[in-house]
This record gives sequence, C-alpha cells and structure tokens, in this order.
Amino acid sequence: MKFPAGTAVRVKDAWPEALARLHLRTPHYLRGRTGRVERYLGSFPNPEDIAFRRPAAPRELYHVVFDQPPVWDEGQAGDTLMVELFEHWLENTDGQA
Repeated sequence: MKFPAGTAVRVKDAWPEALARLHLRTPHYLRGRTGRVERYLGSFPNPEDIAFRRPAAPRELYHVVFDQPPVWDEGQAGDTLMVELFEHWLENTDGQA
C-alpha cells in the first residue's frame, strides 16, 4: 500500500487510450483532479487487462474522495464524490509517483 488514508493524491492526467487500443477504468472527469485517500481496499486483478482477456497482475485499489463542486460545477461546500481508483492512476500531489 503506497497511499495511507488521508493522503492527498492527484489522478494522473494521462490519455493513453488516444495512442493505443486500451480500456481504461479511470473516469475522464477526474483526470488531473486532486482528492484524498479515504481507505485502502486491497489488491485486485487489473481490469484494464481483464477487458482484453490478458493476464491481469494485481493492483492496489483505493477509495478516493473529491470535493464535488469543482468536479461537476454544482453542489454545495462539503458535498463529495467517492470513487474507486487503482494506485497506478494516482500520484502524490507533490508530483512524486
């Protein structure tokens, strides 16, 4: 586990599906956004590989919380989104992966 609960993380602002035939499991609307790790969920097979019936190495999965108003341009202060994100799509907010 790389990110303990409470760690501020950024979803990588990467678009590899534009370069290759990929099935990514990270919502476009969260790429580049900063959130906070709520909890570690465990290690699960990488769904990006499962989608193409490739061997799927285990990846670490987290619940990450985001403030809702900046994401959707609606809601009130204190409204949040909780999303399951795999570790390889997250980076420390200081830019260290």
